Amino acid sequence: MLNRLETFIFWSRWLQAPLYLGLIIAQGAYVYLFMVELSHLVHNLFFSGAQVNETDVMLVVLGLIDVVMIANLLIMVIIGGYETFVSRLDLENHPDQPEWLSHVNAGVLKIKLSTAIIGISSIHLLKTFINAENLNEHTIKWQVTIHVVFLCSALAMAWVDRIMTQTVVLGKTQHLAGH
Repeated sequence: MLNRLETFIFWSRWLQAPLYLGLIIAQGAYVYLFMVELSHLVHNLFFSGAQVNETDVMLVVLGLIDVVMIANLLIMVIIGGYETFVSRLDLENHPDQPEWLSHVNAGVLKIKLSTAIIGISSIHLLKTFINAENLNEHTIKWQVTIHVVFLCSALAMAWVDRIMTQTVVLGKTQHLAGH
């Protein structure tokens, strides 16, 4: 009975597979949004005849970069999460296997995700600073505060991961020295 329960519990990891498929669909939505925004930019620059200033172009381009960074975040979650929590991907000899996938684990994935979130937040903050004259001071302060919280959270996670890694290495060293 216990063996069946453990098998069932281990099997339950496959319940996450539809979640990763959903994220792939969400990524498709971001590809669509990217293409729509890019077509608007090209149309406004070359076909509308309207005067487009550099700040407007910069804000649209930062929006495009933001979409790409979110898509990168989705890829890390989809591939890294699936590999870590559901099933190994058989990509050993695949020429396009991402370099980071060979050493992904929950700790590495958290740090990579934190870094990506900080990058996305940085793009949002840059857009805010470029467009500061059209925003109220309260909104700007909150965005800066949230960005600082993201930075502090990422530093804390990296610090905890480093402590945990050192503890594991120290434990293995002590275990080997005892034999």
